[in-house]
Amino acid sequence: MRVAVAGAGSVGGFIANALVENGHEVLLIESDPVVAAKLPTIEGIEVQVGDACEVSMLKEAGLERCDVVVAATGDDEDNLVVSLLSKQEFAVPRVIARVNHPKNQWMFNETWGVDIAVSTPHLITSLVDEAVSVGRLVRLFQLEGGQVGLVEVTLAEDAPVVGQAIRDLDVPRDATFVAIIRDDHVVIARGDTVMQAGDEVLALVTPESEDQVRQMLTRH
Repeated sequence: MRVAVAGAGSVGGFIANALVENGHEVLLIESDPVVAAKLPTIEGIEVQVGDACEVSMLKEAGLERCDVVVAATGDDEDNLVVSLLSKQEFAVPRVIARVNHPKNQWMFNETWGVDIAVSTPHLITSLVDEAVSVGRLVRLFQLEGGQVGLVEVTLAEDAPVVGQAIRDLDVPRDATFVAIIRDDHVVIARGDTVMQAGDEVLALVTPESEDQVRQMLTRH
């Protein structure tokens, strides 16, 4: 898979190296020639010097051949512009954008071409909630501009679904159980999987189905 990463700072550089190690081809775009000159030569990473916010530069870099674009600069405005151009001008299938300032997260949606927005403060907050909350639905992150969310619930003793198999539950059509973490092991959610107290249940939900899933998994 060919992945374009805009921004060769500490975040973008780490992402590029990790992707290459996982077997992907990476196009690393950096606007600062000084920063680009200091980058080590790594097989599988093509470094392009230029402004990723300019259509002409992205055409020269061949962005239309990329399967994924990661907007990882330290500037939220640049990340939004890169995301919008990637989606509208080059029809990149998947665009992932870094949110530097939490107050700006509301803008990182499909209107700006963002499929997945990654905000470190929000993610850490969600993981803390996930670690200490029992019997409460926690949103881990959102996909497709907020149209789909990954949520987690640690089942309390009196959760309505405890002792029931997934196939016997009235699961909304636009929601699905992804996995269950039980005794530090991942259990693939299948029809005959029986929910147990203490299970960490991961589910994909839409805004329309979230409340129904919450009612199924929590005592509230």
